[in-house]
Amino acid sequence: MNSTRVVIGLMAWIGLCLGAGFAGSVFTTRAVDSWYLTLAKPAWTPPSAVFGPVWTALYVMMGVAAWLVWRKCGLVTLPIALFAIQLALNVAWSAIFFGMRQPGWALVDIAALWLAVAATMIALYRVTPTAGVLLAPYLAWITFASALNLAIWRMNS
Repeated sequence: MNSTRVVIGLMAWIGLCLGAGFAGSVFTTRAVDSWYLTLAKPAWTPPSAVFGPVWTALYVMMGVAAWLVWRKCGLVTLPIALFAIQLALNVAWSAIFFGMRQPGWALVDIAALWLAVAATMIALYRVTPTAGVLLAPYLAWITFASALNLAIWRMNS
């Protein structure tokens, strides 16, 4: 693979992941300064300013992980398919939680997302261990976000 294709591929994968984040933010931005402020939240809820930088870093790591696997085995593979599924579930969570204002249904989505990220992490690790390890912080954050989603749902039901 020539160096130009390698760089363009890396930029494309990171761009895809950041684009998914942007798609999710379309739902989030409208609700975070209105509806979300009205919700009861646990004391351990991070300040809103934390979410943007954390998600940006996670999306970049996700893009690098997918790129590493793409370079090694191409686009039409099980690891890349799993990656696409978890990315779609990621965007769906924002649409359900913030767009539809349905924390209960978002909890169902984030449970599926957690499973999809875990499966993706294993599949990527089998191709390139570094790629799997790059998803570990993402899985940890989804675990935390799941607990937060559950707490918000319970506190506001």
